[in-house]
Amino acid sequence: MIYLKVLWMLRTHVCKIRWKIEEFHREIKQLTGIESCQCRKGRLQRNHIACAMLVWLRLKNLAYNTGQTIYKIKHNLLDNYLIEQLKRPDIAMSIV
Repeated sequence: MIYLKVLWMLRTHVCKIRWKIEEFHREIKQLTGIESCQCRKGRLQRNHIACAMLVWLRLKNLAYNTGQTIYKIKHNLLDNYLIEQLKRPDIAMSIV
């Protein structure tokens, strides 16, 4: 009986770890554009993946410190950037 209880606890623990991995994959794909790398060389692909992981870590850290979701933080960052660009564009538009 104790064996079954330990086995069940182990299974529950493994499922929790697997779920965290699934969450990581979903978040990094949706928030960082990790799958959009079109590089052919392995070194460039590794650099792209490393940069995407650093972005994810930064978003996760900001989310933890502010109590918001990483999706909300990214949305707010984009909103703030777009508002700033509408007020003062980096590239001047001219009508020919």
